[in-house]
Amino acid sequence: MTAQLAAYTTSTGEAFQFWVLGTIAVIGALCTVFMKKAVHSALCLAGTMIVLAVFYLANGAYFLGIVQIVVYTGAIMMLFLFVVMLVGVTAADSLKETIKGQRWLALLCGLGFGILLIGGIGNASLKEFNGLGRANANGNVEGLASLIFTKYVFAFELTGALLITATVGAMVLTHRERTERAKTQRELAEQRVREGKHVPPLPAPGVYARHNAVDIAGLLPDGTPSELTVSKTLRDRGQVRDVSTEALSDLKALEQRAEDRLERSNSGGSNSGGSNSGEASK
Repeated sequence: MTAQLAAYTTSTGEAFQFWVLGTIAVIGALCTVFMKKAVHSALCLAGTMIVLAVFYLANGAYFLGIVQIVVYTGAIMMLFLFVVMLVGVTAADSLKETIKGQRWLALLCGLGFGILLIGGIGNASLKEFNGLGRANANGNVEGLASLIFTKYVFAFELTGALLITATVGAMVLTHRERTERAKTQRELAEQRVREGKHVPPLPAPGVYARHNAVDIAGLLPDGTPSELTVSKTLRDRGQVRDVSTEALSDLKALEQRAEDRLERSNSGGSNSGGSNSGEASK
C-alpha cells in the first residue's frame, strides 16, 4: 500500500523540476513558432528537445532520454540547422506566401491537431496504462525493440526514408548549375601565358616581412610589398596590412634601443674600471 501511494505522489524536488523545466520547454516551443529567423527557431526547438530528454531521464526512461539527445537533438536538429544555413532562409523569405491560402490551411490543421490532442488527453488514463506491463515483461529495451521491429517496422522505415529524402532535398536546393563549362588546368595555364600574368605559383604571404599572416604582403628584395602574396579577395576588401614601412621603423627603433643600452653598459663598465684602478693605486 505504501509503495502504491508513493508511485502516485509527487515529491517537492520532482514538482520543482517539473514546473521549472516545463516552463522552459513551453517558452522554447513558443519561441520556435514566433521567432522571425529560422535559425533561432531551430535552436529553440533543440532546447525544448533537451528539456524533454531530461524529463525522460528523471522518470526512469533512460533509453528514450538518450535517444532524445543523440538522435533528435544531436542528429535531426543539427540536420535542420545545416539545411537552413545552406539554403540561406532569411526573415524576408518567410514572409513570402508561395502557395495561396497556405496560412489559413496551416491554421486549420493546427486547430484540428489541437482538438485531437485535447480529446486524447481528456480520455487518457493517468493511473493505469494498458499493455505497459506486457510490453515491459522482458525489459524496457527489449520490449521497445520488439515493437519497433515488428509492429511499427513500416513506420520506422518510413521515418528513415523521410530523413534521407530531407538530406537529398537539401543537397538539391543548395546545388547551383554552371552557366558555362569549367576550364581545365591546361586551359587556365595557357590563358595566364597569353595574358602575361604570373605563370609560376604565387609566393606565400609574409615572405621577408617577418610575419606569415595571410593579410600581410610579402616584401621584395628592395623592401617594397608584393601584391601577388596576398589573396585577391583580401585586396578587394581592403583588408591588407602594409607593414613594410612599419616593420622598418620598428627595426630602426629596436636597433637604436640596442645601441643606447650597449653605450650605457660600456660607459658604466669604464667608470667602474677607472674607480677600481684608482683604489688599487692608493
